[in-house]
Amino acid sequence: MATVDIDGTAIAYEVIGDGAPWVLTPGGRFSKDSPGIRQLAEELAAHGQRVVIWDRPNTGASDVCFTGASESEMQADRLAGMLKAIDMAPAVIIGGSGGSRVSLLAAARHPEVVSRLALWWISGGPFGLLTLAIVYCGESIRAAWQGGMAAVVELPEWAEALERNLGNRQRFLDLDPQQFIETLENWMLAYCPDPDATIPGLPDASCANLEVPTLVFRSAKSDPYHTRATSERLHELLPNSRLVDPPWGDDEWMRRSEAARSGTGHLFERWSLLAPQLIEFAGTR
Repeated sequence: MATVDIDGTAIAYEVIGDGAPWVLTPGGRFSKDSPGIRQLAEELAAHGQRVVIWDRPNTGASDVCFTGASESEMQADRLAGMLKAIDMAPAVIIGGSGGSRVSLLAAARHPEVVSRLALWWISGGPFGLLTLAIVYCGESIRAAWQGGMAAVVELPEWAEALERNLGNRQRFLDLDPQQFIETLENWMLAYCPDPDATIPGLPDASCANLEVPTLVFRSAKSDPYHTRATSERLHELLPNSRLVDPPWGDDEWMRRSEAARSGTGHLFERWSLLAPQLIEFAGTR
């Protein structure tokens, strides 16, 4: 594992394979070592691609960082900076769930770093977005109100970031609790449903300017967190988009979520099934 400093934030990353550059971003606050991430990268590498897997700030072995208008925007800017710093821009930028949002924002904010874009499990809809606001920010805000930053570092959601990057504990403790609360409350606002922004942090009008070839995987009818309407609407907004069905059934998200909760599987464990469609898309003229 290597690290690179981007705007004062240490980013942990790994490059797999040789060939044309790609970068893969997982969702949630999951790290590059979550089951399924490396496997997809290795499948792409087997077809002659060079793939970066990375820990976004606030995940895995990277530094925690609480700047920017939203967490996704901050991570998108670090993604673009990383690709430039390690000489892998422009790249095929791909990601699922929260990783799709970060990927899209990186392409919109830094078009020079992207050659193609592929997205799946795109978060959206009032229920899905408001759930994210609580999942990503709610417990940390509550803890900071009640016990300051000493209480925040005891939350299980930050355990991996603290275990894998020993400096993160002090980074948390050095933060002013009230400023931390204000930052996370602003980050929550990014998830408020907006009729003019299908994707949090990206006005629909801006999508019309995103001319990069994009592959959008249609979301499932049964998925309340990554609604089918969101994926279809994003496809309509992007001027150079192709909408395709994913290589799994309609209940994939729900089945993987239940497996993760029960300890019998992982959310991203079947992402490697996407490789053939991704390779075909990347080779399309």
